[in-house]
Amino acid sequence: MNTKSKIYFASDIHLGLPSYEESLEREKIFVKWLDEIKQDAKEIYLLGDIFDFWFEYKRVIPRGFTRFLGKICEITDSGIPVHFFIGNHDMWVFDYLPKETGVILHREPIEKEFNNKKFFLGHGDGLGPFDTKYKILKRIFASKLCQWLFARIHPNLGMWIANKWSFNSRFSKETPPFQGEEKEWLVLFSKELLKKKHYDYIIFGHRHVPIVIKLQDNARYINIGDWLNHFSYGVFDGNTTELKYYK
Repeated sequence: MNTKSKIYFASDIHLGLPSYEESLEREKIFVKWLDEIKQDAKEIYLLGDIFDFWFEYKRVIPRGFTRFLGKICEITDSGIPVHFFIGNHDMWVFDYLPKETGVILHREPIEKEFNNKKFFLGHGDGLGPFDTKYKILKRIFASKLCQWLFARIHPNLGMWIANKWSFNSRFSKETPPFQGEEKEWLVLFSKELLKKKHYDYIIFGHRHVPIVIKLQDNARYINIGDWLNHFSYGVFDGNTTELKYYK
């Protein structure tokens, strides 16, 4: 009997933040969770910002994260698909990570169907007619020219600059609490999305606020939360998707 029937979702682990010691502690917890869910996982979806910063030079990759990378290799080698969505912090994943670990890389949101339930999945950054400044910045960072120029910087300096930027952007202000349905950009985007096509579940990360909102009788918006403060994740058991917390 095949017991691998569940679909798991997690996002915003931000490995590397804010220090080596604190990141390592969270990494060990996340790897322990991965080790437990592999027993019944049919697929695993990592919805972005798994690393607080990642850049693949042609012959150099960031130090650390060996426990996480090894566990992902073990899971994909066993035949369980692991989907890796790039986020706004780890958008410079190129060919090394999917080739070495076997993850399926996604740069844009995707549609999936599990057991006749329709899902819309993505990290969540830059969606809808919002945050114009970030969209401009994202376009610059995603450009081949920007990536080529950054690759010209020595890795010691390049990683220091990137980590400094990432740290300041994360800790310059606290993550705001839930602002209400009419002010949350991803909720507004989800409502507009449902006007065009039905989805049973619209699932994002990015916002760092674990929440489930009923948008229609049979449509839910779910934000997975994060592994900085909440240690939250989503699981679809074949009938419903629940938001859970890892203790």
